Amino acid sequence: MTDTDTGLVPAPRRLVRLPGPGPVLDERSTIDAGPGTGGAGRLLRATLGAATGLPLPDAPGGNGLVLRVDPGVEREFGPEGYRLRADGGGVRIDGGGPAGVLHGAQTLRQLLGPGAFRRAPVAPGRSWRLPAVAIEDGPRFRWRGLLLDVARHFTPKEGVLRWLDLLAAHKLNVLHLHLTDDQGWRVEIRLHPRLTETGAWRARTKLGHRASPLWDPRPHGGFYTRDDIREIVAYAAERHITVVPEIDMPGHSQAAIAAYPELGNTDVVDTTSLTVWDTWGVSRNVLAPTDNTLAFYEDVLAEVLDLFPSPWIHIGGDECPKDQWRASPTAQARMKAEGLADEDALQSWFVRHFDRWLAERGRRLVGWDEILEGLRPGGSLAEGAVVSSWRGYEGGVAAARAGHDVVMCPEQHVYLDHRQAPGDDEPVPIGSVRTLEDVYRFEPVPPELTGDAAAHVLGAQANLWTEVTEDQQRREYQAFPRLAAFAETVWSSLPAPGARDFAHFEQRMRAHYARLDALGVDYRPPGGPRPWQRRPGVLGRPIEGSSPIV
Repeated sequence: MTDTDTGLVPAPRRLVRLPGPGPVLDERSTIDAGPGTGGAGRLLRATLGAATGLPLPDAPGGNGLVLRVDPGVEREFGPEGYRLRADGGGVRIDGGGPAGVLHGAQTLRQLLGPGAFRRAPVAPGRSWRLPAVAIEDGPRFRWRGLLLDVARHFTPKEGVLRWLDLLAAHKLNVLHLHLTDDQGWRVEIRLHPRLTETGAWRARTKLGHRASPLWDPRPHGGFYTRDDIREIVAYAAERHITVVPEIDMPGHSQAAIAAYPELGNTDVVDTTSLTVWDTWGVSRNVLAPTDNTLAFYEDVLAEVLDLFPSPWIHIGGDECPKDQWRASPTAQARMKAEGLADEDALQSWFVRHFDRWLAERGRRLVGWDEILEGLRPGGSLAEGAVVSSWRGYEGGVAAARAGHDVVMCPEQHVYLDHRQAPGDDEPVPIGSVRTLEDVYRFEPVPPELTGDAAAHVLGAQANLWTEVTEDQQRREYQAFPRLAAFAETVWSSLPAPGARDFAHFEQRMRAHYARLDALGVDYRPPGGPRPWQRRPGVLGRPIEGSSPIV
């Protein structure tokens, strides 16, 4: 048997067909969950129990599924690695750690067929036979993530929990939540309640690209309460997913300024007249570089740290227009007092303040690759700072060579809001065409990085921005099936991009589409969008011709 026969996605390192028939799950089957494997046992009982109708009781030494943590697996494949053996004696999953056992459990679900991904049995009373296989597997990268932009269009809590299930099913382990932007503030901050009372709501919303003449006149918004966040974080942790919060600053901050006008450049614009932005692009209204602003965001981050145990805290740091700072006597006085050469250095000063503040509290700042700009000669970010390289590979290469960890997420490769095919059928087409094959050939480590510098690439993430994806259905269309291809690029040990066997991946996807169907994912079919997935008449921003892969 090959992994084509099983259709496993992402592809495992090794899969061997064993002699004889595979095991059967039936009414007598049990789960024997050893120390450290309780989470995987609960997930299997909840998911497989619902899908099969089998009770799967916890019975040490019983007949069925055996789950164990094995230090030997950790030594060979790391804490997220696993070995799975299914033969006449039953199923055994040995993980390098609890996360590895869980990843093995996800592989087990795939081996059982698409019915194992449903929430209730479609054929009650049947037994479930597994193929006789031995699998050894482990991830290539530590950071395998998806950015979900909940600021432009809000994803309610139940939608976030669904995304966590979809990430876990594809062995992805980071959910980067883009919580704040010009168009909305999405997390409750007790000390500053107007951030959600005012900042979480906009009066109307642009339909399509910002050049579109169309508007949705309905107010839009929403936010997560503190208990919502705790629930999301706990749900993610059960699936060994880290939720990385992003509080964008000093740009992309008009929603915060609309709620608290004193945060803006009051000596340049009438910030009391600002509202939460209702269109797309980059707002010129940015935070003022004042002590009051720094203290305010320290308050915000103190509550964020209380809610999110993630070692990484993202502060954005991208796309900060400098016009207001150039015109602001207050900003210019700050530059003079700090000995800063220009406004780029002022932004770097702002970022480095929170870099130090987070480091003092045992957390690591993450920022978009603009955080490398404006550093003084010989200056640097804190040792633990991480760069999200989005404008191509260049920022990530520079950061890695300077000794900083990097998450590769170049727009030209893995921005899932970009269109999936040419032509008029793609809904609200944005950017250059990025096909399923394009994403499958994405390589997180560019060839110019070698040795110690290459080791600084923590991994990669696909970014799902939501300006033109207004609901869960649209977001799933943009993400799938490309997120499945991305998952393989960050989990599996693949050859160089040009040597990858895309035809083989397409064969495995035939089985995987059936799993996505069972999960109810509104993915883009290989032949193009279904009628209800199109958005005729809504203006996008397609870029014609081949986009540079940089």
